[in-house]
Amino acid sequence: MEPSTLWLVLPLVGALIGYATNRLAVRMIFRPVEPRRVLGFRVQGLIGRRQPELARSIGAVVGDHLVRPEDLTGALEAVELEALVDRAFERGLRPKIEELRQLPLVGGFLTDERVADLRRHAVEGVTSNREELAAALQEGLEKGIDVHSVVEAKVAAFPVARIEELVLQVASRELRSIEVLGGVLGGLVGLAQACLLALI
Repeated sequence: MEPSTLWLVLPLVGALIGYATNRLAVRMIFRPVEPRRVLGFRVQGLIGRRQPELARSIGAVVGDHLVRPEDLTGALEAVELEALVDRAFERGLRPKIEELRQLPLVGGFLTDERVADLRRHAVEGVTSNREELAAALQEGLEKGIDVHSVVEAKVAAFPVARIEELVLQVASRELRSIEVLGGVLGGLVGLAQACLLALI
């Protein structure tokens, strides 16, 4: 091969090999989804093969660092508790009050003004104990919700194809850059080889 041809062919071949191998590596993060036999070897995408471990790790991170019961109860501070409790009383008590109004003696006592006054006092009583409600809610969440297990089960059941779709939506530019970088590095290696051959 002529020396002038080497300067063109080797960088080009190196770039093609670098690009192709990086592209294959990126694809093999997800594909194939199901295990396949290729030349006697078991081949499966990284996410599909390690999904149970990935699910455990994500469950641990979310449960230990991202979503704690105290974080959920802290959200109670942002809730308009008075309006919430008032609506709950309205939905829960209104039908019962209408039933009681049908009774001869009790019905006359339950005027609209008295019912509104009772409801106002009840709402004030509940909302004045916001701290106790938050503490009880946190205790209930700690006992009743295992964030680790919930997140682990969700991630383990999530389809690999959907994970791939989500990752590509977020990081397609970065993954494409990895592929192109492989081509650039391969081209530089090919150029270095051409330089060595020219010196020999």
